[in-house]
Amino acid sequence: MRLQRFGANRLPPPRRRPLLLRLLDQLGHFMALLLWIGGCLAFAAGTPHLGLAIWAVVLINGVFSFVQEYQAELALEALSRALAAQVRVWRDGVLLWKPAEQLVVGDRLALEEGDRVPADCRLSRATGLAVDQAALTGESKPQPRQVEAIALSAGRSAPPARECTNLLLAGTRVVTGRAAAFVYATGAETEFGKVARLTAGTRRSASTLERQVARIVHTISAVAVSMGMLAFALCWLFVGLRPLESLVFAVGIIVANVPEGLLPTVTLSLALSVQRMARRQPLVRRLSAVETLGSVSVICCDKTGTLTQGRMALEETWLPMAGREARRLLLLAACLCSNADPSSGCDPTELALFEAAREAGLDPCGERLRQRRLAELPFDSHRRRMSVVVAWQRPCRQAWSAVLRLRSAAC
Repeated sequence: MRLQRFGANRLPPPRRRPLLLRLLDQLGHFMALLLWIGGCLAFAAGTPHLGLAIWAVVLINGVFSFVQEYQAELALEALSRALAAQVRVWRDGVLLWKPAEQLVVGDRLALEEGDRVPADCRLSRATGLAVDQAALTGESKPQPRQVEAIALSAGRSAPPARECTNLLLAGTRVVTGRAAAFVYATGAETEFGKVARLTAGTRRSASTLERQVARIVHTISAVAVSMGMLAFALCWLFVGLRPLESLVFAVGIIVANVPEGLLPTVTLSLALSVQRMARRQPLVRRLSAVETLGSVSVICCDKTGTLTQGRMALEETWLPMAGREARRLLLLAACLCSNADPSSGCDPTELALFEAAREAGLDPCGERLRQRRLAELPFDSHRRRMSVVVAWQRPCRQAWSAVLRLRSAAC
């Protein structure tokens, strides 16, 4: 019932023009119109083969541009479908995995490190919780969250949702800790949905290249028409040709000045640039966006996750005494003292430790199951560490002797 009342937990699809109208856009811009008219003038001048050639250039170029942009949209749709999330939600007292689209207001979620928040939620329980709100605020540093609400003084208005420490917003990611939360907004009613509506309402403006090409075409058109009119006047008044013969000669002058090769040259150069970018994995929807990127001279951004890849690697470890087994135990302890799940994404630091443990011949996930956890002290900004107590199972005799040697060396 609530699913029918509130609707599915997904953003409404953006409004798109019908495919036929989008194809006509490629065949009806100013440059294409100039070539269509140039083809008609070629027929009027008695050169139908030239007119057909000009029309073929416009048609092939329009279809090619339409196919390029349509393929980019299909790739974006496939990417969005691949990102469909599964969440853990309580239903009838049982914790189940459900598609994020089936969430409704009132659902209780269970969230851990690496989970993406699928809807706007209010916390009911939080243990060492911190979230990454870069998708909404651009701030890459994890923000702590707690169950207690912000106390408002008299006359003070309520802060925005992104500043409320007892709320989790859709599109953010849990970096550390665990939480239970109740959904209070889904789909377009979330803060992320409101941002998406603002983005969808933005009108598309002409790119730098489109403005430059339009200016060139206007100039060429004015020159061609002026030369045609001048040729018509000279042939009729001074050469002595009849008006029809003078018109045919003027049309030939205009057609000769029509740059039928400009449109395919621009389109093909942009298409080749798009293909080169695709090999490096960026996805470009509009061909003209390639030239827009090329005209950028200054980029203002936060480097974390933008100019970097958001990945880390363990380069060196320090121990009181060197030894392969001691390093293995250090990496094992680092993996046991973590709630991150490398299969579903986690903090880059913890992921680097997991990768280093695998390279050292350990099975971090298997050891977690083997070394049963008895107690946990979540990460604290004052202690600057997380602590766990496990029912220790000796990995092997040599590793245990390395632990004893390490302990004696530390003492």
